[in-house]
Amino acid sequence: MPRPTELVLFDLDGTLVDTAPDLAAAANRLRQRRGLAPLPIEVLRPAASHGARGLVGAALNVTPENADFAACSEEFLVEYAQRVCVESRVFDGIEKLLGALEARGVRWGVVTNKAARFTEPLLNALHLQKRAACVVSGDTTAHLKPHPASLLHALALCQVAAEATLYVGDDERDIHAGHAAGMRTVAARYGYLGSVNPVDRWGADHQVDTPEQILQLLG
Repeated sequence: MPRPTELVLFDLDGTLVDTAPDLAAAANRLRQRRGLAPLPIEVLRPAASHGARGLVGAALNVTPENADFAACSEEFLVEYAQRVCVESRVFDGIEKLLGALEARGVRWGVVTNKAARFTEPLLNALHLQKRAACVVSGDTTAHLKPHPASLLHALALCQVAAEATLYVGDDERDIHAGHAAGMRTVAARYGYLGSVNPVDRWGADHQVDTPEQILQLLG
């Protein structure tokens, strides 16, 4: 029997919050500035889990190998920072899930590769910052996921053992990071799933189609 869950940690973009509309809008403003037609949200959504790298690549076909990448990435981040929570919303079922966790005395937190200058305003706008037991952003520790440093930092902040923690994410790197930190992992099939590999090949301990299904995994 798995140890009862004391802490549920969530990736942010594509797992806890649907940020794709605001990320895509920032990317399309870059396209508009260059005289290009906007791309539909369906095209940009899978890139949303990968932040500036993914959105700049999808919108402008500019990758980190390109000389223009750094400037385009910074331009994108400036655009996004100005409108970080216009259309972003928690996914359907998340509020019900968080309420159920809190009612059971199970704490929850956020571990994301998103920089704190975006994470904190977003969570504050959605009234989630003060409810979270911890918020670990991409620049909180020295390493980004799939390195486990940010997840281990969250465990230290909450003083919870890895064996009593679930990590929920919508990208393969989330699953790798969770396993490296010793946690049980949950693949959020309702998210962006921007990885090259199909979700069935990520090696997650569990997969869910809706946030409410996470309640069945608490032990």
